[in-house]
Amino acid sequence: MSVFRLTSSTVWMALGFAAQLMFFARFFVQWLASEAKRESVIPVSFWYLSLAGGAGLLVYAWHRRDPVFILGQAGGLLIYARNLYFIRSRAG
Repeated sequence: MSVFRLTSSTVWMALGFAAQLMFFARFFVQWLASEAKRESVIPVSFWYLSLAGGAGLLVYAWHRRDPVFILGQAGGLLIYARNLYFIRSRAG
């Protein structure tokens, strides 16, 4: 008898938690970068973590069929992608 049963519900919850962890990690990365420079800094990794976490949360929200959550995450993804576009176009 298995103590832990892998079900569809468990997989979706794991995806939701993993995406939320990535989304939280962006604040942690931003805080560390700011502490190191002793000023407010937003590193490029902040935007990549935002994009990855936001995409994961959008997939989770879509699975849950939550229109409020879907709209919020989809809007954020546009902003994160646009910021990465600006960073890449300035660098290259």
